[in-house]
Formats: sequence, structure tokens, C-alpha cells
Amino acid sequence: MTLNVTHVHGDRVTVSAGDADLLAYVYRPDPDPYESRKPYIHPLRTLAGNLVTGYRPSDHRWHKGVQMTASHLSGQNFWGGNSYLGPDQGYQRVPERVGWMRHDGFSAVDAAGGRLDIAEDLTWISYGGEEWAREQRGVAVHSVDEAAGAYVLDWSIRLTNIRSEPLRFGSPTTAGREMAGYTGLQWRGPRDFTGGQVLTPAGPSTDQETMGTPAAEMPWIAFTAEHDDVDAHSTLVFAHAPENLGEDAIHPSHWFVRSVPIPTVAFSWAFFEEFALEPQQSFAFRYRIVVADGAWDQDRVAGHLAGLAW
Repeated sequence: MTLNVTHVHGDRVTVSAGDADLLAYVYRPDPDPYESRKPYIHPLRTLAGNLVTGYRPSDHRWHKGVQMTASHLSGQNFWGGNSYLGPDQGYQRVPERVGWMRHDGFSAVDAAGGRLDIAEDLTWISYGGEEWAREQRGVAVHSVDEAAGAYVLDWSIRLTNIRSEPLRFGSPTTAGREMAGYTGLQWRGPRDFTGGQVLTPAGPSTDQETMGTPAAEMPWIAFTAEHDDVDAHSTLVFAHAPENLGEDAIHPSHWFVRSVPIPTVAFSWAFFEEFALEPQQSFAFRYRIVVADGAWDQDRVAGHLAGLAW
């Protein structure tokens, strides 16, 4: 199926297929710096047109579809919202901790037939205006399969420390809050995905059982839920590229998963322990999200992933 791509310069890149508007990659800065201005994908929809992302929900206004985050980075918060300051102080509103990611430009927005490839340059900037890191980001949409009712969204990051001192990546858990290791690429689901089913390669699971699981032991998880308004289910599959799980990765990844009280999944790169990125050094990760119509089971997920090349 051919993808139709529209670039509204200074604002967003939108993708549609057939009658469905699949997604918008929005890079126009949001108005509120406390929400950590950064590009994001929202709305994200299935081939049938069903919405599978949430945007600025009342519980966390800084949750915006699919976005790259870093909740704890050398004392700054590139996640947005309140910062966790430790067991004694908990979460506090500290605007001067909230950094942002500046869109510097696209080196490519290439659409050909059934594939879109976006290559973007960004700079991570502290609240005080210091440039801390350069990012090369890739976003790709491909493998539209009408028979399966699914397509693929890939997201890659290569981050380089441009400070004169190490960048230290952590999470609320590394700061003292148990099992709150959220950071890295994050998906926020719509409100009607609350209470959805978590799937793993071993079968149906729960968010409590999956939370904090090493990605090396579980290279993918899936999340399926029933929509309000329409008689339909949708399934999202979250998968690590093979190199994320090997010895060359800068740090082991773990899953951050919640079904209740909110639906969210993050590819956490610093769940239980901090890691450091030395000056002028880089790290890279690649991630995959399969967006599918219907309530898939683990066998269908595994079979579909096996047919997709990295």
C-alpha cells in the first residue's frame, strides 16, 4: 500500500494510507516549557483509523503520544512535569530542572511507495540554555500489511555528549523510588486503553509481572485493548533491535509497563542503575512498534515479528 506523506514545514509530517490518517510527527515546539518541549508522534492510528495514543491527559499533561524522554539526566528532567527528588521530598514542581529538545532540521524526509524515512537533527538543552547533547534521530514507517491489519513504526536514536563532563542517565528508581524506572522512548495510550492486556513471548501477563523485566530476557512485549466508541480492539507491539540487547549496548534495557492506573510503556535504558556517557562519546538504540488492528495473541505477535527484517 502506498503511503501519502505531507510535510507542513515548521509544524509536522503527516502520514496516511488509503482512507486512514496513520500518524503525525509533530516537531513544532509546544507552548509550555514545563512539559519539556520535544517532538512527538500524535495522533497514532491503526490502518482502520482507530486511535492508539493519548495526548496531554489530565493525570500527566506532559505525556504526548510517542516521544523520546530522559527523566533523570545529570539533574535535569527531559521527561517533563514534576521531578522526583528522592524518598524524603518525593515529586516536586521544579521548573528549573526541566530541559528540552530543539529541532535543528531534517537531513531527509524521503517517501517512496510504501515507506517513509525521516532523519532529524536535534539538540538537548538544559533549562539554563546550555547545549548538552546532539541527537541524530530516525523515524520510519513501513511494512504496511493490509491482510494482517498492521504496519511498522521504527524509531532510532544516536546521542552524543557535547558537554565537557559526563552525562549521567537515571530514573526515579535510581533516585530512590521503587519500580519507577521510566525513561527513554515512551508510549502513552488513550484513556480507553486503561486496564489493557499485556502480552509477552510466554503468553498473557500483567503490568506488575512485566515491570522491570530485562529486555535481554524479553525482547518484545505487546499491549492490546478494546476501544470505546467503536467495536474494535487494537494491539501495539514494542520490540528491541537485536543490537540493543548485546554487549555493545551502553547499558542494559528493562521494560517499564503500566496498564493501570494509566496505559504506558517505556523502553527504559536506566531502570535500576545509572550509566554515564563521557564527553564526545555516543550511544545508539533502535526500537520498533507494530501498530495492529484486532486483539492479537502472543503467537500472532511472534509470527509477525519473525517476518520483519531489521
